[in-house]
Amino acid sequence: MFTSRRLFGTNGIRGIVNRELTCEKTAKIGCAIGTYFKKGSLIVGYDARTSGPMLTDAVTSGLIAAGCNVLHAGMAPTPTLQYAVKKHQADGAVIVTASHNPPEYNGIKVVWNDGIELSREQEIEIENIFFDEKTRYADWDKIGSVRSLPSIIDEYVDAIKQHVDTAKIAVKHYHVVVDAANSVGSLATPRLLRELGCKVTTINANIDGTFPGRLPEPRPENLVELSSVVRAVKADLGVAFDGDADRSVFADETGEIHWGDKTFALVAKDFLQTHKGEKIVTPISSSTLIKDVADAFHGELVWTRVGSVTVSQTMKKLKAKLGGEENGGIFYGAHQPVRDGAMATALILNLMAKTGKKLSTLLSELPKYYIEKGKVPCPESLKEKALKRLAEDVKHLNPNTIDGIKLWFTDKSAILIRPSGTEPVFRLYAEAKTSKKAAKLVNEYTSKLKKCLTI
Repeated sequence: MFTSRRLFGTNGIRGIVNRELTCEKTAKIGCAIGTYFKKGSLIVGYDARTSGPMLTDAVTSGLIAAGCNVLHAGMAPTPTLQYAVKKHQADGAVIVTASHNPPEYNGIKVVWNDGIELSREQEIEIENIFFDEKTRYADWDKIGSVRSLPSIIDEYVDAIKQHVDTAKIAVKHYHVVVDAANSVGSLATPRLLRELGCKVTTINANIDGTFPGRLPEPRPENLVELSSVVRAVKADLGVAFDGDADRSVFADETGEIHWGDKTFALVAKDFLQTHKGEKIVTPISSSTLIKDVADAFHGELVWTRVGSVTVSQTMKKLKAKLGGEENGGIFYGAHQPVRDGAMATALILNLMAKTGKKLSTLLSELPKYYIEKGKVPCPESLKEKALKRLAEDVKHLNPNTIDGIKLWFTDKSAILIRPSGTEPVFRLYAEAKTSKKAAKLVNEYTSKLKKCLTI
């Protein structure tokens, strides 16, 4: 998990508990974080994983050893903790979570005073402190304190309600099924929905860090039960969260699961109708559907590298008010420029109530694309060279090379060729107006990539 001088991955620190992420190492990481923050007050919280309390105590000991004061928020969704940072004017937060990883994993996210995860440059500073053993230990009479931070979920729910038409939603009496993945998604969203006048049916809502109901990654293949329950109870909407409830994937009233591109496109379409010319921030892995919406409603689309932190940091830099990812992350800047599953749920309900339309109807009004995927094995040592060769081969097609290679064609088809950050493979994602064309693109660029590997 931890390479030579690298602690942080694309979404914080992750590792298998008591192997890669021990109490001893976590306490040392906590002290390095505390040294970086130079005292101050940090909010600490965790998700439902069984190792959460243990590792939270470890990281807390490191923080207070470095002289930081800890505001202990207990178990809570990641976006709730991020909101609490600004609400309580804390200097930052340390969140013990491994998001969608299997139950044997846990991890650490570090948040700055604006509620956004640290930039890569800030992470490197913490890594240097950790690996160079430059941690600062406070004198015995300067050790930090720990106090509890109650009511953050109440504050968070109230904040979300400020951004939607609560009266319009309430009169619809929507029935919503919530799949909380046996984690912190059950702590805020069901309460929010009931306060919005919805009838709520929950599944996998009991807190259990072994995730007995389903894996915490809200992919369609893990959401069969959600689809079934939505149909069985004749609900208007279904929503499933990942392990720390910052991502949300929706089911329409027929039980069909829709990947994040589509629901983000709906939110973007609604947003741009009242915010013409505004910037929309999204990773290069997102669907051309987002580009279609931005073009049709006069928005400025900003592509980024893949990763939620990059989206948040770009929104902050450009003062953008909306961002989104294909995996179910929606960043609503008026609330906070980070992924927020409960906020996304409220926005979808608000759109349904405002238009008087079912989710399936709203989605049917969007342009339709077919998606095909592929992968090509490639040793880590050859990835950079192969990517450069392919970029040279397709330079006449004006590729976007911000993260891998993305090509758009005149018939609105597109393909992304991107090296995996976790496996020795290239991944290919093609989309087109027909499944035949999407498959053709995958086959064509699989052949081109293999040729680049053999030159």
